[in-house]
Amino acid sequence: MNFDDLIDRHGTHSTKWDMMEPLYGVPADTGLSMWVADTDFHPPEAVRRKIHEVADGVLGYTNLDADYKGAIQWWMEHRHGWNIEQDAIFTTTGLVNGVGLCLDTFTAPGDGIVLFTPVYHAFAKVIRAAGRTVIECPLVNNDGRYEMDFASYDAVMTGSEKMVILCSPHNPGGRVWTQEELQGVADFAKRHDLLLLSDEIHHDLVYAGHKHIAMQNADPSITDRLLMLTAPSKTFNIAGLHTGQVIIPDPDLRARFATRMAALSVAPNSIGQFATATAYSPEGAEWVDAQVAYLHQNRQIFDAAIAKVPGLSSMKLESTYLAWVDFTDTGMDREEFTGRVEQDAQIAANHGTTFGLGGESFLRFNLGTQRSRIEEACARLTRAFGDLQ
Repeated sequence: MNFDDLIDRHGTHSTKWDMMEPLYGVPADTGLSMWVADTDFHPPEAVRRKIHEVADGVLGYTNLDADYKGAIQWWMEHRHGWNIEQDAIFTTTGLVNGVGLCLDTFTAPGDGIVLFTPVYHAFAKVIRAAGRTVIECPLVNNDGRYEMDFASYDAVMTGSEKMVILCSPHNPGGRVWTQEELQGVADFAKRHDLLLLSDEIHHDLVYAGHKHIAMQNADPSITDRLLMLTAPSKTFNIAGLHTGQVIIPDPDLRARFATRMAALSVAPNSIGQFATATAYSPEGAEWVDAQVAYLHQNRQIFDAAIAKVPGLSSMKLESTYLAWVDFTDTGMDREEFTGRVEQDAQIAANHGTTFGLGGESFLRFNLGTQRSRIEEACARLTRAFGDLQ
């Protein structure tokens, strides 16, 4: 568990590193890749051993539902105090695929889908591709901390909305929503008769002083309209295995989803199932705790450097490894501050505009990498905005 060991991902077909130059113009040989939300860490050793073991065997049709779903149940109960039934668990080709399947099953073309923006950019992309309408309800940036304004959200509802998608913990702002805030989301969904799709993929990456609450636990009375999304991908850096879960507590919603899954013949990837069953274990838990401690130090170093640059501010992360940096007070337009980051500092970071309303003055930086790269990124950003100091 030495997270400091540099891993060179150039030339490995890594989207994060090999697509940095084509998409951002950041040189492959000297640039730092801080955009795609995967980390530069090896998965837990137990997961790597299991994948080698499986690959050394016969890669035929596999059924490990009992072990796989049992491991998910164990993890959610022991790490999150969340009890789920095995029959409630459906496996999809990753979490975004889960979003698409839920849209396909429970909504129709033209339906409004509510997002609290800025939020994970794939949501809007999938919604629009499915012929649904994105309804943006902007979060309130209260002195560098996102909050919800349900009175303003109520005012824009028209009755055409059928679903609300919650990102919990929040990407890109890093908020861990409180019990009161989650209750507010549940009440909002009830008032407007919306299905509630809760994306909880970052729930294992929470820092000391904060506690993630599974939406089903926050308000058990909402289970008749609740769809939960989880995945081991961010937690253990196995996103390339494209294995996620849609967890549906209500039997009627579950039956509808099962029918649609059968019609589309959606079946799990056995390698992903083996990896998940191995990761969701006491050994996996120990690895996650060590990773979160390492990421905590990364965020402290990064935030301290950002705070020293006049005009720059980063939201205090309560969870995730995704720093959300605001350039508003530099007085620069988006083209200028983005150019300084990409051309002067040679860092590829996600553009805030892709996350929806409220993201225009931001860039998102991935801190899930080795400490030496974080320190180098800090030095580069300090130089790139040195004239402000």
